[in-house]
Amino acid sequence: MTQMEQGLELMLFGMGSVVIFLSLLVLATLLMSSVVLRFFAEERAAPAATAVANEVPVLAVITAAIHKHRLKHRLRGRRKVD
Repeated sequence: MTQMEQGLELMLFGMGSVVIFLSLLVLATLLMSSVVLRFFAEERAAPAATAVANEVPVLAVITAAIHKHRLKHRLRGRRKVD
């Protein structure tokens, strides 16, 4: 058996063992995920209407900040640099 054949055999054995290990890892992860979702799943609460009402002032502040930023950079771009 030549060194090339031994190298090829070793490469295939190594790659095959890695594929098998990764496949087992994926299966174990899927199994654990399904067990956790089945037995420990928390019920999701519907978003409250008050959450939307609280976001209105935040949205106004963000909009004003973006507007101010765009105005500032628009004016800076029009200045000529000597």
